[in-house]
Amino acid sequence: MNDLHVWLSQQHHGLRTYKTFQQKLDALSVHDPEQRGLCRLLSSLVGRYIEAYDEAPLPVAVADAAFHRLLTLLASLDLGGNADRRLADINRVATSDLWH
Repeated sequence: MNDLHVWLSQQHHGLRTYKTFQQKLDALSVHDPEQRGLCRLLSSLVGRYIEAYDEAPLPVAVADAAFHRLLTLLASLDLGGNADRRLADINRVATSDLWH
């Protein structure tokens, strides 16, 4: 996830970045099967955001806030943590959204 965080932090806040992020999550889930659940939840989170704003004007303030939330969420994940920590991370991602 650290590599994804670094990559994302260097990207534009547009929807194309989120679509590419989903592709990167798909690749990660293939190469690191232990992270499939977390990758799927993150992809779903990003997918809901894409669906909400695809083909619609995206206000800069909304884009900036969503981007910051996703970066913060990625930075908070501890893939090396114990089972309780990983479950807490999964639950946090499952209940997150990017626009509120």
